[in-house]
This record gives sequence, C-alpha cells and structure tokens, in this order.
Amino acid sequence: MNELNLGEMQESLLVFGGPYSNLQATQAMRTEAERLGLTAEQVICSGDVVAYCADAQATVDLIRNWGVNVVQGNCEESLGANAEDCGCGFEEGSTCSVLSVAWYRHANAALDDTARQWMHALPAHIRFSLNGSRFLCVHGSPLSINEFVFASTLEDYKNQLLAECDADVVIGGHCGMPFASALQAGWWLNAGVIGMPANDGKASTWYMLLEPQNEGVKVSWHRLEYNVVGAQQAMLEAGLPPDYREALATGLWPSMDVLPEAERAGRGRKLSCESVYIPTQTS
Repeated sequence: MNELNLGEMQESLLVFGGPYSNLQATQAMRTEAERLGLTAEQVICSGDVVAYCADAQATVDLIRNWGVNVVQGNCEESLGANAEDCGCGFEEGSTCSVLSVAWYRHANAALDDTARQWMHALPAHIRFSLNGSRFLCVHGSPLSINEFVFASTLEDYKNQLLAECDADVVIGGHCGMPFASALQAGWWLNAGVIGMPANDGKASTWYMLLEPQNEGVKVSWHRLEYNVVGAQQAMLEAGLPPDYREALATGLWPSMDVLPEAERAGRGRKLSCESVYIPTQTS
C-alpha cells in the first residue's frame, strides 16, 4: 500500500475533496486557502481531482503547481492506468454509470502523460497526527478506494473499518457530501467536495478545517463560492452533456443511484454542518 505519513502536524489543516475537473472551483479553493494563511503543506485533497467538469488537464496542473498533498482517488487510479472506465463503483446500467461515459472519455483524451504518471504515483492513504489524535485520510474507505461511506452508513460498520486503520479519525472522500460521525472507536469525517454541489440545492460547495485547540481538534465545514457560470461555460464549450453542467447551478445531482434512503430524502435540503470537537485521544 502506497502511504504518505506527514508525521506530527503543528498547525491548522484544510481538507477538500473532488475538484472534479472544475478549474474555477479549484482556483477559488487555492485563493481561500491563501486567504486563511495556509501553506500548501497544510492542505490535503481527498482525491478525484479529475471527473465531471471540463478542465481535466488544467485542474491537474493547478493542483500540482500548488503542491498540496493528494490522496489517490478512483479517478486517478483509473486514468493513471489508462483504464476503460472511472472505477467509481457505479452499478452497471445506472444513470451515474451511463453519464460517466462522456466525462471520462473527455478527461481521458485531455490528459498528458505527465499527469497520468503523477496520478499513478499518488498515495492511497495519507497519515498524520494533530494535537494528540491520529488521522488517516483515504478516498473511499481503508479497504476499498471506491467504497461509498455516508453519514447514514451503519455505525457498527464504520467502527469495523476504523478498527482496520490504526487511527483515531478517518477522513474519507468519494461520497460527495460533508459529514461527521462520532463512533465508539473514534470519528469518521468527510470534507465534502469542491467541484460539485452536495445535492443540497445550493451552488456553493464544501471544504473542511482542522484546528488544534486546547486538548483536541476543532473540525468545521465551510461553503466555497466560485465562478459557477465560468465552469458551466467551459463544460458547454467542451461538448459535455448538460446533466452535470446544470447541477452546478441547481445544486441537485442528476441521479441519486448511489445514495442510501436517508441521503435521498435530504435532496434539496439545506445542510447543517455544525462544528465538532475531537478531544485528544488517550489510546
């Protein structure tokens, strides 16, 4: 397993997921990180730099030039290996699977060899410690790069996954929605993604901050505003189907195939992402 260990971190960290080839959102994320005074070493991307939107190569170039830490997502794994599909774990014949054909073909044609080599070499996991807690950042789950883990995923199962990690906190990606789950064995966090709304009826997207405070870590989620019209125009000019282009503005996903019932019921509802506090672990 290709794993990057950042060691003991001393300062705040910013975590974001899924740039999804959305250059405008990625530019806004870098601007926001710099506004917060965070260096590239204080930023982690939980994978899927490339996906639904128009600017695959430019988004990879921006992320690489920025120099942030990146977990390999299933899209990086697939594109880095010249695979035939995105490896997202969509059920065959589902709307998500059908829609993935166009954006994956577009991204696959856009990327140069240097981008693919970078994707292939990315770590599957990133470890670090912050104020006494051990963190493991993955894309899907510690066991599978494309496993969907949601807020509603059974606590017992999350505890089982966490037990495999030698960590107190797992930061996952892939599912596209921000959340925190307090578990018997620790915590499961998801920063959400910046390249596509969270199916909450808002065009803005999400990122997460980890701030060492007293004897623990404050975790907070924040909305990212960006040039949605610019991202939509790029998708239109690229000849991509309208489904995800429209979702950038409506904040509603074109399909809910991957969602459990609880997340389906939340479609179009305002997300309430309240801060949580993770006390220093004594294990």
